[in-house]
Amino acid sequence: MPQTKEWCKTRQVMILIAWMLSWEVGSESIHYTVPEETESGTFVANLTKDLGLRLGELAARGARVVFKGNRQYLKIAPQTQDLVLNEKLDREELCGSTEPCMLPFQVLLNNPLRFYQAALRVIDINDHAPEFPAREVLLKISEITEPGKILPLKMAQDPDTGSHSIQSYTVSDNRHFHVLTRNRSDGKKFPELVLDKALDREEQAQLRLTLTAVDGGSPPRSGTTEIQILVLDINDNTPEFAQELYEVQVPENNPIGTLLLTVSARDLDTGSFGEVSYALFQDDDVNEPFVINSKTGEIRLRSALDFEAFQSYHVGVEAMDGGGLTGKCSLVVQVLDVNDNAPEVILSSLNSPIPENLPGIIVAVFSVSDADSENNQEVMCSIDDNLPFLLRPSVENFYTLETDRALDRESRSEYNITITVTDMGTPRLTTQHTITVQVLLVDGFSQPYLPLPEVAREPAQDEDALTLYLVIALASVSSLFLLSVLLFVGVRLCRRARASSLGGCSLPEGHFPGHLVDINGTGTLSQSYQYEVCLRGDSGTGEFKFLKAINPQFPTLESERKTEESPKLRNSFLFL
Repeated sequence: MPQTKEWCKTRQVMILIAWMLSWEVGSESIHYTVPEETESGTFVANLTKDLGLRLGELAARGARVVFKGNRQYLKIAPQTQDLVLNEKLDREELCGSTEPCMLPFQVLLNNPLRFYQAALRVIDINDHAPEFPAREVLLKISEITEPGKILPLKMAQDPDTGSHSIQSYTVSDNRHFHVLTRNRSDGKKFPELVLDKALDREEQAQLRLTLTAVDGGSPPRSGTTEIQILVLDINDNTPEFAQELYEVQVPENNPIGTLLLTVSARDLDTGSFGEVSYALFQDDDVNEPFVINSKTGEIRLRSALDFEAFQSYHVGVEAMDGGGLTGKCSLVVQVLDVNDNAPEVILSSLNSPIPENLPGIIVAVFSVSDADSENNQEVMCSIDDNLPFLLRPSVENFYTLETDRALDRESRSEYNITITVTDMGTPRLTTQHTITVQVLLVDGFSQPYLPLPEVAREPAQDEDALTLYLVIALASVSSLFLLSVLLFVGVRLCRRARASSLGGCSLPEGHFPGHLVDINGTGTLSQSYQYEVCLRGDSGTGEFKFLKAINPQFPTLESERKTEESPKLRNSFLFL
Protein backbone atom coordinates (compact mmCIF):
# COMPACT_ATOMS: atom_id res chain seq x y z
CA MET A 1 0.00 0.00 0.00
CA PRO A 2 2.72 2.65 0.79
CA GLN A 3 4.38 1.99 -2.59
CA THR A 4 1.05 2.34 -4.39
CA LYS A 5 0.33 5.65 -2.66
CA GLU A 6 3.78 7.03 -3.54
CA TRP A 7 3.32 5.91 -7.16
CA CYS A 8 -0.01 7.75 -7.33
CA LYS A 9 1.59 10.93 -6.04
CA THR A 10 4.41 10.66 -8.58
CA ARG A 11 1.89 10.13 -11.37
CA GLN A 12 -0.06 13.22 -10.28
CA VAL A 13 3.13 15.30 -10.36
CA MET A 14 3.96 14.10 -13.87
CA ILE A 15 0.44 14.88 -15.12
CA LEU A 16 0.53 18.37 -13.59
CA ILE A 17 3.93 19.16 -15.11
CA ALA A 18 2.82 17.89 -18.51
CA TRP A 19 -0.29 20.06 -18.27
CA MET A 20 1.82 23.15 -17.59
CA LEU A 21 4.30 22.43 -20.39
CA SER A 22 1.47 22.05 -22.89
CA TRP A 23 0.58 25.79 -22.66
CA GLU A 24 2.05 27.53 -25.71
CA VAL A 25 1.37 30.57 -27.85
CA GLY A 26 0.62 29.82 -31.50
CA SER A 27 1.79 32.04 -34.36
CA GLU A 28 -0.42 30.68 -37.17
CA SER A 29 -2.16 33.37 -39.22
CA ILE A 30 -5.47 32.78 -41.02
CA HIS A 31 -7.33 35.25 -43.21
CA TYR A 32 -11.06 35.31 -43.86
CA THR A 33 -13.12 37.65 -46.05
CA VAL A 34 -16.73 38.73 -45.87
CA PRO A 35 -18.66 41.40 -47.81
CA GLU A 36 -19.97 44.29 -45.78
CA GLU A 37 -23.69 44.40 -44.91
CA THR A 38 -23.77 40.57 -44.74
CA GLU A 39 -26.50 39.40 -42.37
CA SER A 40 -25.66 38.31 -38.82
CA GLY A 41 -25.25 34.55 -38.39
CA THR A 42 -23.81 34.02 -41.89
CA PHE A 43 -21.29 31.17 -42.14
CA VAL A 44 -17.69 32.37 -42.43
CA ALA A 45 -15.48 29.31 -41.97
CA ASN A 46 -15.19 25.75 -40.66
CA LEU A 47 -12.90 26.63 -37.77
CA THR A 48 -12.31 23.00 -36.72
CA LYS A 49 -10.98 22.13 -40.17
CA ASP A 50 -8.94 25.31 -40.61
CA LEU A 51 -7.18 24.84 -37.26
CA GLY A 52 -6.58 21.14 -37.83
CA LEU A 53 -8.48 20.09 -34.72
CA ARG A 54 -10.55 17.04 -33.95
CA LEU A 55 -14.32 17.11 -34.12
CA GLY A 56 -15.69 18.58 -30.91
CA GLU A 57 -12.29 19.82 -29.73
CA LEU A 58 -13.28 23.49 -30.02
CA ALA A 59 -16.11 23.04 -27.53
CA ALA A 60 -14.07 20.78 -25.26
CA ARG A 61 -11.27 23.35 -25.02
CA GLY A 62 -13.58 26.33 -24.56
CA ALA A 63 -12.64 28.09 -27.82
CA ARG A 64 -13.24 31.87 -27.92
CA VAL A 65 -12.86 34.58 -30.57
CA VAL A 66 -11.24 37.80 -29.31
CA PHE A 67 -11.07 41.10 -31.24
CA LYS A 68 -9.28 44.26 -30.21
CA GLY A 69 -11.64 46.68 -28.52
CA ASN A 70 -15.04 45.93 -27.07
CA ARG A 71 -16.95 44.75 -30.16
CA GLN A 72 -17.25 41.10 -31.14
CA TYR A 73 -17.62 40.81 -34.91
CA LEU A 74 -17.41 36.99 -35.12
CA LYS A 75 -18.53 34.18 -32.85
CA ILE A 76 -18.39 30.38 -32.68
CA ALA A 77 -21.80 28.80 -33.29
CA PRO A 78 -22.67 26.63 -30.23
CA GLN A 79 -24.22 23.81 -32.25
CA THR A 80 -21.93 23.51 -35.30
CA GLN A 81 -18.77 25.14 -33.88
CA ASP A 82 -18.53 27.05 -37.18
CA LEU A 83 -17.22 30.61 -37.34
CA VAL A 84 -20.18 32.90 -38.10
CA LEU A 85 -20.89 36.64 -38.21
CA ASN A 86 -22.02 38.09 -34.91
CA GLU A 87 -23.35 41.32 -36.43
CA LYS A 88 -23.84 43.11 -39.73
CA LEU A 89 -20.64 44.96 -40.66
CA ASP A 90 -20.34 48.42 -42.22
CA ARG A 91 -16.94 48.78 -43.87
CA GLU A 92 -17.13 52.59 -43.96
CA GLU A 93 -17.89 52.73 -40.24
CA LEU A 94 -15.10 50.31 -39.38
CA CYS A 95 -12.30 51.51 -41.67
CA GLY A 96 -13.39 54.74 -43.37
CA SER A 97 -11.32 55.24 -46.52
CA THR A 98 -8.63 52.77 -45.45
CA GLU A 99 -8.22 49.84 -47.82
CA PRO A 100 -7.96 46.94 -47.28
CA CYS A 101 -10.24 46.92 -44.26
CA MET A 102 -8.66 44.33 -41.94
CA LEU A 103 -9.99 43.38 -38.49
CA PRO A 104 -7.35 41.30 -36.66
CA PHE A 105 -8.53 38.78 -34.07
CA GLN A 106 -7.39 35.69 -32.21
CA VAL A 107 -8.89 32.28 -31.52
CA LEU A 108 -8.10 31.22 -27.92
CA LEU A 109 -8.13 27.59 -26.79
CA ASN A 110 -7.81 26.40 -23.20
CA ASN A 111 -6.39 23.22 -21.67
CA PRO A 112 -3.77 23.75 -22.98
CA LEU A 113 -3.83 27.46 -23.78
CA ARG A 114 -3.10 28.29 -27.40
CA PHE A 115 -3.54 31.27 -29.72
CA TYR A 116 -4.33 31.30 -33.41
CA GLN A 117 -3.69 34.67 -35.06
CA ALA A 118 -6.27 35.56 -37.72
CA ALA A 119 -7.81 38.52 -39.54
CA LEU A 120 -11.18 39.29 -41.08
CA ARG A 121 -11.19 41.40 -44.24
CA VAL A 122 -14.39 43.31 -44.89
CA ILE A 123 -14.99 43.66 -48.63
CA ASP A 124 -16.57 46.88 -49.87
CA ILE A 125 -19.88 46.78 -51.70
CA ASN A 126 -21.41 49.66 -53.67
CA ASP A 127 -23.84 50.77 -50.97
CA HIS A 128 -23.29 54.54 -51.27
CA ALA A 129 -24.05 56.95 -54.09
CA PRO A 130 -21.85 59.98 -54.84
CA GLU A 131 -23.01 63.18 -53.16
CA PHE A 132 -22.00 66.79 -53.78
CA PRO A 133 -21.56 69.19 -50.86
CA ALA A 134 -24.23 71.53 -52.25
CA ARG A 135 -27.23 71.11 -54.48
CA GLU A 136 -26.39 74.25 -56.43
CA VAL A 137 -23.17 76.01 -57.41
CA LEU A 138 -22.94 79.63 -58.56
CA LEU A 139 -20.20 80.65 -61.01
CA LYS A 140 -19.60 84.18 -62.25
CA ILE A 141 -17.70 84.32 -65.54
CA SER A 142 -16.75 87.42 -67.47
CA GLU A 143 -17.81 87.64 -71.05
CA ILE A 144 -14.22 88.32 -72.03
CA THR A 145 -13.05 84.99 -70.67
CA GLU A 146 -11.17 83.20 -73.41
CA PRO A 147 -11.95 79.63 -74.47
CA GLY A 148 -9.81 77.02 -72.73
CA LYS A 149 -10.30 78.66 -69.32
CA ILE A 150 -10.40 75.96 -66.61
CA LEU A 151 -12.76 76.44 -63.66
CA PRO A 152 -12.20 74.03 -60.70
CA LEU A 153 -15.37 72.62 -59.17
CA LYS A 154 -16.06 70.99 -55.81
CA MET A 155 -15.73 67.24 -55.88
CA ALA A 156 -18.44 64.82 -54.83
CA GLN A 157 -18.02 62.44 -51.89
CA ASP A 158 -18.42 58.64 -51.95
CA PRO A 159 -17.50 56.59 -48.83
CA ASP A 160 -17.03 53.45 -50.94
CA THR A 161 -13.53 52.49 -52.05
CA GLY A 162 -11.81 50.99 -55.06
CA SER A 163 -13.94 50.56 -58.15
CA HIS A 164 -17.02 51.50 -56.13
CA SER A 165 -15.74 55.05 -55.59
CA ILE A 166 -16.27 57.96 -58.00
CA GLN A 167 -14.84 57.21 -61.45
CA SER A 168 -15.94 60.11 -63.65
CA TYR A 169 -17.83 63.40 -63.96
CA THR A 170 -20.11 64.52 -66.80
CA VAL A 171 -21.99 67.74 -67.59
CA SER A 172 -25.28 68.20 -69.39
CA ASP A 173 -25.15 69.04 -73.11
CA ASN A 174 -24.42 72.69 -73.93
CA ARG A 175 -22.51 74.80 -76.45
CA HIS A 176 -20.00 76.44 -74.11
CA PHE A 177 -18.56 73.93 -71.61
CA HIS A 178 -17.31 70.41 -71.10
CA VAL A 179 -16.00 68.77 -67.92
CA LEU A 180 -12.68 67.03 -67.23
CA THR A 181 -12.12 64.35 -64.58
CA ARG A 182 -8.80 64.84 -62.78
CA ASN A 183 -6.92 62.58 -60.35
CA ARG A 184 -5.55 63.91 -57.08
CA SER A 185 -2.38 62.61 -55.48
CA ASP A 186 -4.44 60.59 -52.98
CA GLY A 187 -6.37 58.83 -55.76
CA LYS A 188 -9.60 60.82 -55.47
CA LYS A 189 -11.14 62.33 -58.58
CA PHE A 190 -12.36 65.93 -58.96
CA PRO A 191 -14.04 67.82 -61.81
CA GLU A 192 -12.86 70.83 -63.83
CA LEU A 193 -15.21 72.85 -66.02
CA VAL A 194 -13.58 73.91 -69.31
CA LEU A 195 -14.85 76.82 -71.43
CA ASP A 196 -15.10 75.75 -75.08
CA LYS A 197 -16.73 78.86 -76.59
CA ALA A 198 -16.63 82.50 -75.47
CA LEU A 199 -19.65 83.84 -73.66
CA ASP A 200 -21.73 86.81 -74.77
CA ARG A 201 -23.70 88.52 -72.03
CA GLU A 202 -25.91 90.27 -74.52
CA GLU A 203 -26.76 86.94 -76.12
CA GLN A 204 -27.20 84.91 -72.90
CA ALA A 205 -26.72 86.34 -69.42
CA GLN A 206 -27.20 83.06 -67.50
CA LEU A 207 -26.61 79.36 -68.06
CA ARG A 208 -27.70 76.34 -66.01
CA LEU A 209 -25.78 73.06 -66.23
CA THR A 210 -26.16 69.70 -64.47
CA LEU A 211 -22.94 68.16 -63.16
CA THR A 212 -23.08 64.39 -62.56
CA ALA A 213 -20.65 62.18 -60.59
CA VAL A 214 -20.68 58.44 -61.42
CA ASP A 215 -19.09 55.59 -59.42
CA GLY A 216 -17.83 52.25 -60.75
CA GLY A 217 -20.42 49.95 -59.20
CA SER A 218 -22.50 47.43 -61.09
CA PRO A 219 -24.94 48.95 -61.64
CA PRO A 220 -23.27 52.34 -61.13
CA ARG A 221 -24.61 54.94 -58.70
CA SER A 222 -24.59 58.68 -59.38
CA GLY A 223 -25.16 62.08 -57.78
CA THR A 224 -25.83 65.50 -59.30
CA THR A 225 -25.57 69.21 -58.60
CA GLU A 226 -26.78 72.24 -60.52
CA ILE A 227 -24.29 74.81 -61.83
CA GLN A 228 -25.65 78.32 -62.33
CA ILE A 229 -23.40 80.52 -64.45
CA LEU A 230 -23.72 84.31 -64.42
CA VAL A 231 -22.06 86.06 -67.35
CA LEU A 232 -20.42 89.30 -66.18
CA ASP A 233 -19.75 92.45 -68.02
CA ILE A 234 -16.18 93.39 -69.02
CA ASN A 235 -13.65 93.16 -66.22
CA ASP A 236 -10.35 92.33 -67.79
CA ASN A 237 -8.26 91.60 -64.67
CA THR A 238 -8.72 88.76 -62.23
CA PRO A 239 -7.32 88.56 -58.70
CA GLU A 240 -4.02 86.70 -58.44
CA PHE A 241 -2.62 85.12 -55.29
CA ALA A 242 0.95 85.62 -54.20
CA GLN A 243 1.33 81.82 -54.16
CA GLU A 244 -0.42 79.08 -56.03
CA LEU A 245 0.01 76.67 -53.10
CA TYR A 246 0.05 77.38 -49.37
CA GLU A 247 1.11 74.71 -46.88
CA VAL A 248 0.84 74.80 -43.10
CA GLN A 249 1.27 72.31 -40.23
CA VAL A 250 -1.07 72.52 -37.25
CA PRO A 251 -0.99 70.49 -33.98
CA GLU A 252 -4.34 68.82 -33.41
CA ASN A 253 -4.77 70.42 -29.99
CA ASN A 254 -4.61 74.04 -31.18
CA PRO A 255 -7.57 75.96 -29.74
CA ILE A 256 -10.46 77.25 -31.80
CA GLY A 257 -9.67 80.65 -33.30
CA THR A 258 -5.96 79.95 -33.81
CA LEU A 259 -4.56 81.89 -36.79
CA LEU A 260 -3.14 79.46 -39.35
CA LEU A 261 -1.95 81.90 -42.06
CA THR A 262 -2.97 84.90 -44.10
CA VAL A 263 -3.44 84.67 -47.86
CA SER A 264 -3.25 87.64 -50.20
CA ALA A 265 -4.49 88.27 -53.74
CA ARG A 266 -4.03 91.34 -55.96
CA ASP A 267 -6.31 92.76 -58.68
CA LEU A 268 -4.93 95.38 -61.13
CA ASP A 269 -8.37 96.77 -61.84
CA THR A 270 -9.63 99.90 -60.10
CA GLY A 271 -12.82 100.68 -58.28
CA SER A 272 -15.15 97.87 -57.47
CA PHE A 273 -13.41 95.64 -60.02
CA GLY A 274 -10.21 95.88 -57.98
CA GLU A 275 -11.77 95.16 -54.57
CA VAL A 276 -11.04 91.59 -53.52
CA SER A 277 -12.99 89.36 -51.10
CA TYR A 278 -11.90 85.92 -49.95
CA ALA A 279 -13.75 82.64 -49.54
CA LEU A 280 -12.92 79.00 -48.87
CA PHE A 281 -14.12 75.88 -50.59
CA GLN A 282 -13.01 72.50 -49.36
CA ASP A 283 -12.98 69.32 -51.40
CA ASP A 284 -12.72 66.74 -48.62
CA ASP A 285 -15.66 67.40 -46.35
CA VAL A 286 -18.83 69.47 -46.16
CA ASN A 287 -18.03 70.60 -42.61
CA GLU A 288 -14.97 72.77 -43.07
CA PRO A 289 -12.89 73.16 -39.87
CA PHE A 290 -11.50 76.49 -41.13
CA VAL A 291 -12.87 79.98 -41.60
CA ILE A 292 -11.43 82.92 -43.55
CA ASN A 293 -11.88 86.64 -43.03
CA SER A 294 -13.36 87.82 -46.32
CA LYS A 295 -11.60 91.19 -46.05
CA THR A 296 -8.15 90.38 -44.64
CA GLY A 297 -7.57 86.80 -45.86
CA GLU A 298 -6.82 85.51 -42.33
CA ILE A 299 -7.56 81.78 -42.01
CA ARG A 300 -8.39 80.52 -38.53
CA LEU A 301 -9.59 77.32 -36.88
CA ARG A 302 -13.38 77.07 -36.68
CA SER A 303 -13.61 73.60 -34.88
CA ALA A 304 -12.00 70.73 -32.47
CA LEU A 305 -8.96 69.16 -35.21
CA ASP A 306 -8.54 65.43 -34.67
CA PHE A 307 -5.50 63.64 -36.11
CA GLU A 308 -7.17 60.27 -35.59
CA ALA A 309 -10.04 61.38 -37.88
CA PHE A 310 -8.19 63.37 -40.60
CA GLN A 311 -4.44 63.74 -41.08
CA SER A 312 -4.60 66.40 -43.79
CA TYR A 313 -6.99 68.83 -45.48
CA HIS A 314 -6.97 70.10 -49.07
CA VAL A 315 -8.66 73.48 -49.13
CA GLY A 316 -9.34 75.85 -52.03
CA VAL A 317 -9.06 79.58 -51.47
CA GLU A 318 -10.90 81.93 -53.78
CA ALA A 319 -10.39 85.65 -54.27
CA MET A 320 -13.21 87.49 -56.07
CA ASP A 321 -13.12 91.08 -57.27
CA GLY A 322 -16.04 93.48 -57.52
CA GLY A 323 -16.73 92.45 -61.08
CA GLY A 324 -17.15 88.79 -60.20
CA LEU A 325 -13.78 87.57 -61.47
CA THR A 326 -12.05 85.05 -59.30
CA GLY A 327 -8.58 83.77 -58.68
CA LYS A 328 -7.84 80.57 -56.84
CA CYS A 329 -5.04 78.94 -54.92
CA SER A 330 -4.69 75.78 -52.88
CA LEU A 331 -4.09 75.32 -49.18
CA VAL A 332 -2.81 72.03 -47.68
CA VAL A 333 -3.15 71.73 -43.90
CA GLN A 334 -1.15 68.91 -42.30
CA VAL A 335 -2.50 67.93 -38.87
CA LEU A 336 0.22 67.00 -36.37
CA ASP A 337 -0.49 64.25 -33.88
CA VAL A 338 -0.54 65.13 -30.19
CA ASN A 339 -0.37 62.55 -27.47
CA ASP A 340 -4.02 62.91 -26.46
CA ASN A 341 -4.96 59.23 -26.15
CA ALA A 342 -3.93 57.13 -23.16
CA PRO A 343 -2.96 53.48 -23.74
CA GLU A 344 -5.67 50.86 -23.37
CA VAL A 345 -5.35 47.48 -21.64
CA ILE A 346 -7.75 44.72 -22.71
CA LEU A 347 -7.69 41.50 -20.64
CA SER A 348 -8.26 38.48 -22.90
CA SER A 349 -7.80 35.64 -20.41
CA LEU A 350 -7.28 35.26 -16.65
CA ASN A 351 -6.21 31.98 -15.04
CA SER A 352 -6.98 32.25 -11.32
CA PRO A 353 -6.61 30.54 -8.93
CA ILE A 354 -3.27 28.89 -9.81
CA PRO A 355 -1.48 25.98 -8.07
CA GLU A 356 1.49 26.66 -5.83
CA ASN A 357 5.04 25.29 -6.26
CA LEU A 358 5.00 25.36 -10.08
CA PRO A 359 6.87 28.18 -11.90
CA GLY A 360 6.17 29.21 -15.48
CA ILE A 361 2.35 29.19 -15.23
CA ILE A 362 0.55 31.56 -17.63
CA VAL A 363 -1.69 33.62 -15.36
CA ALA A 364 -3.22 36.15 -17.77
CA VAL A 365 -3.27 37.21 -21.43
CA PHE A 366 -3.93 40.82 -22.41
CA SER A 367 -3.39 43.28 -25.25
CA VAL A 368 -2.36 46.94 -25.25
CA SER A 369 -3.16 49.60 -27.81
CA ASP A 370 -2.94 53.36 -28.32
CA ALA A 371 -5.03 55.37 -30.78
CA ASP A 372 -2.20 57.85 -31.42
CA SER A 373 0.51 57.46 -34.08
CA GLU A 374 4.31 57.07 -34.33
CA ASN A 375 6.08 57.63 -30.98
CA ASN A 376 2.78 58.54 -29.32
CA GLN A 377 1.53 55.05 -30.19
CA GLU A 378 4.53 53.13 -28.85
CA VAL A 379 3.97 51.76 -25.35
CA MET A 380 5.94 50.20 -22.51
CA CYS A 381 4.33 47.54 -20.32
CA SER A 382 5.54 46.66 -16.80
CA ILE A 383 4.60 45.25 -13.39
CA ASP A 384 6.09 45.63 -9.89
CA ASP A 385 9.59 44.07 -9.71
CA ASN A 386 8.92 42.74 -6.20
CA LEU A 387 6.27 40.30 -7.39
CA PRO A 388 7.06 36.69 -8.39
CA PHE A 389 5.64 37.29 -11.88
CA LEU A 390 7.01 38.43 -15.22
CA LEU A 391 5.63 39.77 -18.51
CA ARG A 392 6.38 38.20 -21.87
CA PRO A 393 5.51 39.83 -25.23
CA SER A 394 3.36 37.61 -27.39
CA VAL A 395 2.09 38.54 -30.86
CA GLU A 396 1.07 41.97 -32.15
CA ASN A 397 0.80 43.92 -28.88
CA PHE A 398 -0.32 40.87 -26.85
CA TYR A 399 1.41 39.96 -23.58
CA THR A 400 1.33 36.99 -21.22
CA LEU A 401 1.70 37.26 -17.44
CA GLU A 402 3.57 34.25 -16.01
CA THR A 403 4.82 33.08 -12.63
CA ASP A 404 8.55 33.74 -12.36
CA ARG A 405 9.14 31.21 -9.58
CA ALA A 406 7.28 28.70 -7.44
CA LEU A 407 4.61 30.23 -5.20
CA ASP A 408 3.91 29.23 -1.58
CA ARG A 409 0.31 29.61 -0.46
CA GLU A 410 1.33 29.35 3.20
CA SER A 411 3.44 32.49 2.71
CA ARG A 412 0.96 34.40 0.54
CA SER A 413 -2.38 33.22 -0.83
CA GLU A 414 -3.34 36.21 -3.01
CA TYR A 415 -1.56 38.77 -5.22
CA ASN A 416 -2.87 42.07 -6.56
CA ILE A 417 -0.88 42.70 -9.74
CA THR A 418 -0.98 46.16 -11.31
CA ILE A 419 -0.14 46.27 -15.03
CA THR A 420 1.24 49.70 -15.98
CA VAL A 421 1.22 50.75 -19.64
CA THR A 422 2.95 54.02 -20.63
CA ASP A 423 3.20 55.45 -24.11
CA MET A 424 6.31 57.20 -25.49
CA GLY A 425 4.60 60.49 -26.31
CA THR A 426 5.15 63.91 -24.79
CA PRO A 427 3.77 64.18 -22.22
CA ARG A 428 3.66 60.48 -21.51
CA LEU A 429 0.26 59.02 -20.69
CA THR A 430 -0.16 56.02 -18.42
CA THR A 431 -2.91 53.49 -17.86
CA GLN A 432 -3.01 50.95 -15.03
CA HIS A 433 -5.03 47.74 -14.79
CA THR A 434 -5.07 45.61 -11.62
CA ILE A 435 -5.85 41.89 -11.55
CA THR A 436 -6.17 39.61 -8.52
CA VAL A 437 -4.55 36.16 -8.56
CA GLN A 438 -5.23 33.53 -5.89
CA VAL A 439 -2.86 30.65 -5.09
CA LEU A 440 -4.16 27.11 -4.62
CA LEU A 441 -2.85 24.84 -1.85
CA VAL A 442 -1.32 21.67 -3.31
CA ASP A 443 -0.96 19.10 -0.46
CA GLY A 444 1.37 16.29 -1.49
CA PHE A 445 0.46 17.02 -5.13
CA SER A 446 -3.11 15.91 -4.44
CA GLN A 447 -6.15 17.80 -5.51
CA PRO A 448 -5.71 21.53 -4.76
CA TYR A 449 -7.87 22.95 -2.03
CA LEU A 450 -9.24 26.44 -1.73
CA PRO A 451 -12.03 27.54 0.63
CA LEU A 452 -15.29 28.46 -1.01
CA PRO A 453 -15.66 32.22 -1.47
CA GLU A 454 -18.69 32.47 0.79
CA VAL A 455 -16.92 30.79 3.75
CA ALA A 456 -13.35 31.81 3.06
CA ARG A 457 -11.77 34.09 5.65
CA GLU A 458 -8.78 36.34 5.59
CA PRO A 459 -5.51 34.34 5.99
CA ALA A 460 -4.32 36.63 8.76
CA GLN A 461 -7.52 36.05 10.74
CA ASP A 462 -7.22 32.26 10.39
CA GLU A 463 -3.61 32.31 11.59
CA ASP A 464 -4.43 34.55 14.59
CA ALA A 465 -7.35 32.33 15.64
CA LEU A 466 -5.27 29.16 15.33
CA THR A 467 -2.46 30.69 17.40
CA LEU A 468 -4.94 31.72 20.11
CA TYR A 469 -6.44 28.23 20.28
CA LEU A 470 -2.98 26.61 20.54
CA VAL A 471 -1.91 28.97 23.36
CA ILE A 472 -5.12 28.29 25.31
CA ALA A 473 -4.74 24.52 24.88
CA LEU A 474 -1.05 24.57 25.87
CA ALA A 475 -1.74 26.73 28.92
CA SER A 476 -4.58 24.42 30.05
CA VAL A 477 -2.52 21.26 29.70
CA SER A 478 0.51 22.85 31.41
CA SER A 479 -1.60 24.14 34.30
CA LEU A 480 -3.30 20.77 34.75
CA PHE A 481 0.06 18.98 34.74
CA LEU A 482 1.59 21.39 37.26
CA LEU A 483 -1.43 21.07 39.55
CA SER A 484 -1.16 17.28 39.38
CA VAL A 485 2.55 17.33 40.28
CA LEU A 486 2.00 19.72 43.20
CA LEU A 487 -0.87 17.61 44.52
CA PHE A 488 1.24 14.50 44.15
CA VAL A 489 4.20 16.05 46.03
CA GLY A 490 1.91 17.32 48.78
CA VAL A 491 0.37 13.91 49.33
CA ARG A 492 3.77 12.21 49.35
CA LEU A 493 5.22 14.65 51.85
CA CYS A 494 2.29 14.11 54.21
CA ARG A 495 2.93 10.37 54.13
CA ARG A 496 6.71 10.67 54.33
CA ALA A 497 6.95 10.50 58.09
CA ARG A 498 4.88 7.35 58.31
CA ALA A 499 6.83 5.74 55.52
CA SER A 500 10.14 6.59 57.20
CA SER A 501 9.10 5.03 60.51
CA LEU A 502 8.31 1.78 58.73
CA GLY A 503 11.77 1.77 57.17
CA GLY A 504 10.65 0.67 53.78
CA CYS A 505 8.29 1.34 50.94
CA SER A 506 4.65 1.75 51.56
CA LEU A 507 1.67 1.79 49.32
CA PRO A 508 -0.69 4.74 49.31
CA GLU A 509 -3.86 4.28 51.25
CA GLY A 510 -5.96 5.08 48.27
CA HIS A 511 -5.70 5.42 44.56
CA PHE A 512 -4.06 8.57 43.18
CA PRO A 513 -6.61 10.37 41.02
CA GLY A 514 -6.00 8.95 37.59
CA HIS A 515 -7.67 11.85 35.83
CA LEU A 516 -4.84 14.19 36.85
CA VAL A 517 -1.92 12.25 35.42
CA ASP A 518 -0.86 10.64 32.14
CA ILE A 519 -1.93 11.97 28.77
CA ASN A 520 -2.64 9.16 26.33
CA GLY A 521 -2.31 9.24 22.61
CA THR A 522 -5.79 10.65 22.12
CA GLY A 523 -4.98 13.91 23.92
CA THR A 524 -7.24 13.19 26.94
CA LEU A 525 -6.38 12.28 30.51
CA SER A 526 -6.68 8.58 31.23
CA GLN A 527 -8.65 7.47 34.29
CA SER A 528 -7.75 3.77 34.21
CA TYR A 529 -4.47 3.90 36.17
CA GLN A 530 -3.48 3.79 39.85
CA TYR A 531 -0.11 4.98 41.10
CA GLU A 532 2.29 3.99 43.85
CA VAL A 533 5.42 5.65 45.26
CA CYS A 534 8.29 3.96 47.05
CA LEU A 535 10.49 5.95 49.42
CA ARG A 536 13.75 4.82 50.82
CA GLY A 537 13.11 4.99 54.53
CA ASP A 538 16.69 4.37 55.50
CA SER A 539 18.25 6.80 53.14
CA GLY A 540 17.41 9.88 55.12
CA THR A 541 17.19 11.90 51.94
CA GLY A 542 13.46 11.81 51.45
CA GLU A 543 13.89 11.67 47.68
CA PHE A 544 11.36 10.11 45.33
CA LYS A 545 12.59 6.90 43.81
CA PHE A 546 10.04 6.28 41.06
CA LEU A 547 6.49 6.79 40.00
CA LYS A 548 4.68 3.91 38.32
CA ALA A 549 1.17 3.27 37.15
CA ILE A 550 -0.54 0.24 38.66
CA ASN A 551 -2.70 -1.65 36.22
CA PRO A 552 -3.85 -5.23 36.25
CA GLN A 553 -2.09 -5.80 32.96
CA PHE A 554 1.36 -4.99 34.44
CA PRO A 555 3.52 -6.66 37.15
CA THR A 556 2.93 -5.81 40.81
CA LEU A 557 5.08 -3.53 42.92
CA GLU A 558 6.93 -6.39 44.54
CA SER A 559 8.07 -7.73 41.17
CA GLU A 560 9.57 -4.34 40.37
CA ARG A 561 11.57 -3.86 43.56
CA LYS A 562 14.85 -4.62 41.85
CA THR A 563 14.10 -2.07 39.16
CA GLU A 564 13.39 0.51 41.84
CA GLU A 565 16.77 -0.06 43.44
CA SER A 566 18.60 0.71 40.19
CA PRO A 567 20.87 3.80 40.50
CA LYS A 568 19.68 4.96 37.07
CA LEU A 569 16.17 5.63 38.45
CA ARG A 570 17.28 7.54 41.57
CA ASN A 571 16.00 11.11 41.90
CA SER A 572 13.70 10.79 38.86
CA PHE A 573 10.06 10.17 37.83
CA LEU A 574 9.30 7.24 35.56
CA PHE A 575 6.06 7.47 33.54
CA LEU A 576 4.87 4.21 32.01
